[in-house]
Amino acid sequence: MVDPTTGETVKSYPTITDDALAAAIAGASEAYRNWSRSTAVADRAALISRVAELHVERQDALAAIIAREMGKPIGDALGEIGFSAAIYQFYADNAAEFLADEPITLMGGEGSAIVRKSALGVLLGIMPWNFPYYQVARFAGPNLIIGNPVLLKHAPQCPESAAAIEQIYLDAGFPVGAYTNIYASNEQVADIIANPIVQGVSLTGSERAGAAVAEIAGRHLKKVVLELGGSDPFILLSTNDLDATVASAAFARVDNCGQACNAAKRFIVIDELYDEFVEKFTATVLSTKVGAPTDPDIAIGPLSSVAAADRLSAQVDAAVAGGAHLVSAGERSGAFFPPAVLTNVTRDNPSYNEELFGPVAIIHKVSSEREAIELANDTPFGLGSYLFTTDPEQAARVADAIQAGMVYVNIVGADSPELPFGGVKRSGSGRELGRWGADEFVNKKLIRVGA
Repeated sequence: MVDPTTGETVKSYPTITDDALAAAIAGASEAYRNWSRSTAVADRAALISRVAELHVERQDALAAIIAREMGKPIGDALGEIGFSAAIYQFYADNAAEFLADEPITLMGGEGSAIVRKSALGVLLGIMPWNFPYYQVARFAGPNLIIGNPVLLKHAPQCPESAAAIEQIYLDAGFPVGAYTNIYASNEQVADIIANPIVQGVSLTGSERAGAAVAEIAGRHLKKVVLELGGSDPFILLSTNDLDATVASAAFARVDNCGQACNAAKRFIVIDELYDEFVEKFTATVLSTKVGAPTDPDIAIGPLSSVAAADRLSAQVDAAVAGGAHLVSAGERSGAFFPPAVLTNVTRDNPSYNEELFGPVAIIHKVSSEREAIELANDTPFGLGSYLFTTDPEQAARVADAIQAGMVYVNIVGADSPELPFGGVKRSGSGRELGRWGADEFVNKKLIRVGA
């Protein structure tokens, strides 16, 4: 584990041995055969509720871990932990409703029919570094209530938080094997997916990782949920308060140091507001306070690693070489990347179809609603999107036309446990959160009874 703030190697964590991995899979299988099938939904929900409580009780220690692991500002870290606790509690509170039998009205014949939801079996979760607790909560929370034991392979940058999460599950009362943290290599992950004990896999990560996992899972006929990258548009067509809209836009770009799949990354602004928006937005973004993640007054810490900063630097350099205009708050230093704004990004520019994972925004000018929609959809991604307009009819029209899994109108930072999260196109498939997140890895068994 390397602290991105200092570059110091804090601690090394060994990759799990093949024998230990086999034992972990066997333990998860045992948990499915015994614990999952012998406990009631209410009992499993009570355990998840305790997981929520432990997140809150240990929030300071948990926040310090991810500030050290991946550079998350301490305020953001505490917010993430609180949100994770809310997700766990949401599923605990709604488990009975989400997993209740669903009666079917028969078209003919006598008797009855229901759909009964039950566990599929052992699942593999492959999680990223940018939200170490939240990503696990939205996958593991509903699936453990369903009764699907979880093998969790976290990002290499997050070994300490991965261990802390596993300890929370054990301390909450889950049996060994229900939730197991594994420090696995890519080769071992391929073997896990191929193992007949494992019934499905959920990955949040890059397009490349998603394609690799989906290929292996498809070969072995395993259910997959993928939440991949995004280049979410922020469309501004009209506003009664440009300053407030600019503040929302800046937050949507620099929150979590700009390292969120569903962050606003491309700002598409109607021509009559463009010049003033660029001026105010650029000033706001560039003035965002950067510093050590342990400083409660900063909004931007380091990126997750020097390698991440290297990738973003290369993308920005290529954009400028391709004709884009860059305004930056300063020079890069190690994993610290200064907030910046790119304009004059044409369709042939390398950054036009790329996801910039960091505090760098791209602003486009459009002359009409139709042009805004076409530009918003002109991307291989389709995760989230943001739309600001004072016209309700326009809001409904444009929201319907945007090719994305999520559209937020006149609001940012509005994610909530009850709202589904996921995308289309190269942003993935399937949904997490809400009742939809509790409906991916279940056996929807038909029980038809005659007279």
